[in-house]
Amino acid sequence: MDVSIIYRDIRSYGFKERLYTDARRMGVNFIHYDFDRKPEVSAASGSPLRVSVYDKVLGREINLQPDRLVLSTPVVPSAGARELASRLKLSIDMDGFFLEAHVKLRPVDFTAEGVFMAGMAHYPKFLDESLAQAQAAASRAAIILAQETMLTNARVAHVDPQKCVGCLTCVRICPYNVPVISNQCTGAGDILGAAFIEPAVCHGCGSCAAECPAQAIQLMYYTDAQTLTKVDALFGKTPQAGFVPVESVKVAMEEDA
Repeated sequence: MDVSIIYRDIRSYGFKERLYTDARRMGVNFIHYDFDRKPEVSAASGSPLRVSVYDKVLGREINLQPDRLVLSTPVVPSAGARELASRLKLSIDMDGFFLEAHVKLRPVDFTAEGVFMAGMAHYPKFLDESLAQAQAAASRAAIILAQETMLTNARVAHVDPQKCVGCLTCVRICPYNVPVISNQCTGAGDILGAAFIEPAVCHGCGSCAAECPAQAIQLMYYTDAQTLTKVDALFGKTPQAGFVPVESVKVAMEEDA
């Protein structure tokens, strides 16, 4: 049997390279085509099946008359993958598959804590690899379920609603989509609606605290007053007693300059 495989991209990682090598050794013909010049199939009435493909290596058109044409079934992401990623605040790649937190250190974790992935939701893979990843995801989930209590990161952002003007800067800047405008809080000037950050979900990156124009957000244990006190201690200055308002510190820094 003469077998010809027309392909655009082949990825044979790890020991799967042996399958490709064995197929070449057994006489399977691999023909690569460009995306701009796709193969053409014609089946006129009373005429044999005809497949035309341009071989870039040979620089000419190749005509095949196969007895059987087998089309490869593509693997595409689920139709609801993007909506699910939006609801759970998960990351997806350019093709629409879910993206892990770290390819080596956290291969079944998402950046959102407590959510794990396995199987072809990650990317097209073989059955044995899907089973191994499913076992890893179940193991990671069992670690959480086996605990009666959980400790979360104490370095989280905190919003002072009396200073918040509801400008949505924190909502736009947060890479984890944690801040929201809550109508249960009263902002500056008794305006209904202020930013709210759920401590259990916050990753403590400090992006919102750094970008807030009203300085209504502080990172716990890394507040402006605490950071300035550490800087004073680093340069041998005597730190002032208590917490100093940020406005006073800025005035003092401008006068020193």
